[in-house]
Amino acid sequence: MGKRKGPDTHRGSKAGREHGHPRREDAKNGGLRLGYKLSSEERSPRELVRYARLAEESGFSFGLISDHFHPWVDRQGQSPFVWSVIGAIAASTSLHVGTAVTCPIVRIHPAIVAHAAATSAMLLDGRFELGVGTGEALNEHVLGDRWPPADVRLEMLEEAVEVMRALWAGGVVDHHGAHYTVENARLYSLPDTPPPVMVSAFGPHAAQLAGRIGDGLVMTSPDRDTVDLFRSTGGRGPVSASLKVCWGPDVDECVDTAHRLWRSSGVPGELNQVLPMPAHFDQAATLVTKEATAESTPCGPDVGPILEQVRAHLGAGVDFLYLNQIGPRQDEFFEFYADELGPAIADIAR
Repeated sequence: MGKRKGPDTHRGSKAGREHGHPRREDAKNGGLRLGYKLSSEERSPRELVRYARLAEESGFSFGLISDHFHPWVDRQGQSPFVWSVIGAIAASTSLHVGTAVTCPIVRIHPAIVAHAAATSAMLLDGRFELGVGTGEALNEHVLGDRWPPADVRLEMLEEAVEVMRALWAGGVVDHHGAHYTVENARLYSLPDTPPPVMVSAFGPHAAQLAGRIGDGLVMTSPDRDTVDLFRSTGGRGPVSASLKVCWGPDVDECVDTAHRLWRSSGVPGELNQVLPMPAHFDQAATLVTKEATAESTPCGPDVGPILEQVRAHLGAGVDFLYLNQIGPRQDEFFEFYADELGPAIADIAR
C-alpha cells in the first residue's frame, strides 16, 4: 500500500493538500455535478441505506450525509451514528460519499475521526471525502465540555486537520498541541490516498481557513463572496453546497411539510452554533413563518423554482450541488429527478 511521507510533511497550513480524489478534479473544469443529500436528521439507518441505493439507481453519483448527535428539532426524529451508516452504504452502492459535515474538535477527538475516515475511505475504495466544520453546541456539548467561542473553534479545527493528516501519512504520530495530544498513535489500515478534507465556512474567517487548509469548500447557500474569499486565500478544490427542496403534487402541503420539519433552517446567525437542544431550536424557529419557508425552499411539483436556485448556485461558483428532498415522498422524488428534474438541470448546467 502506498504511504505518504512521514508526519512532519504535514506541518504547516497547506501541507498535505495535493491529493484530492480524481473523480472530483473535473469540477475545476466548469459545469455542475449533482448529488443527493442523505438527511440523518429525518431518516433511520435502514432508510438512509435504501435511499442511497435509490439515488444511485436514479442517476446520482455523489452523496452527502449529515453527521449529528441530535436532530435540529424533535419532529425530525432521527440521528443515527454516521460511521456505521457509511459502512452500510459502501457495501450497497458505488456512490462517492462525503460527510456534511463532521466536527472533529470536541465530542470526538480528531485522532478517532481520522481512524473512522480512513476506514470509510478503504470501504468506499477511495470514494470518500471528509467534510469538517466547527460544529454546533447542539451536538458537541453532550459530554459536558465547554463550548468555545468561534475563533477558538477555528483554531481547534486547524489543529484537528493537522492531526488527522499526520495520522493518514502513516507511521507513529506524537502531537502535543494547544488543543490536542496524541501519543504513540499509528493507523495501520490506511487508504492508498488520504481522503480529501472539505472545510465548511460560515463567515470570512472560516472561508480563509478553508482556503488555507482545505481540499475544497462546503457551503449551505450560494454565497459568491465566500467562494471568492476561499479562492483568494489559496482554495483550489471544488465548492459543494446543498439545496433543500420539497417536491410533491400540492404546493401548500409541501410548504407545510418543509416548515414543520425544517423551519429551523431559518434560525439566523450564531444561534445555530450556540443553542444546545432541539427544543431550543424549535422555540427559536417559531419566529420563522411559512411564508419565509416558501420563499427559501422550492416547494411543489414544478421544476421552475428548483432551477432558479440551481442558477443561483451556478452563479456563486458551486461545483457540486446536493439535493435534499424534505419529507416522506422520497421514492416519488427519485422518479421526478430521473424523468424531469435531472435532464432540466443538465440543460442549464453545461
